[in-house]
Amino acid sequence: MEKTLPPIPAKRYFTIGEVGDLCGVKPHVLRYWEQEFTQLRPMKRRGNRRYYQHHEVLMIRRIRDLLYEQGFTISGARNKMQELLQSERDKKRNGEVMLDGVEVLEVDDADLGEYEDSLGADLAEDGVLQLLQVRRELFEIRELLASA
Repeated sequence: MEKTLPPIPAKRYFTIGEVGDLCGVKPHVLRYWEQEFTQLRPMKRRGNRRYYQHHEVLMIRRIRDLLYEQGFTISGARNKMQELLQSERDKKRNGEVMLDGVEVLEVDDADLGEYEDSLGADLAEDGVLQLLQVRRELFEIRELLASA
């Protein structure tokens, strides 16, 4: 039975209690996971208080999913996290852009040309046509990069 996790608020830092609530795990579990997963390193301030950033909350949710939902052992989840992080590093190193959750619109030149014609000359003063031309060029660049 999967429990829906609450959305992560737009904050810079989260306390261990907040992270526990956001991820559905107790604080002592988070402290244990810090020992087992070297990628998980929250910032520590006065009195050894932990402050987690947004990417660390996402990582904890991923670890939680691997352990609780997918049934990995700690060792298996650790290995899977290493694989995922290495894969992300390789993509960045190879210049691939991560577009998870971004809708990519496919527009051909004919459709774009018709749209430009429908706008009329009065919008050219506002720079709309210039923006459309830049957009067209970006699509062409994307096609060149994809074919390389």
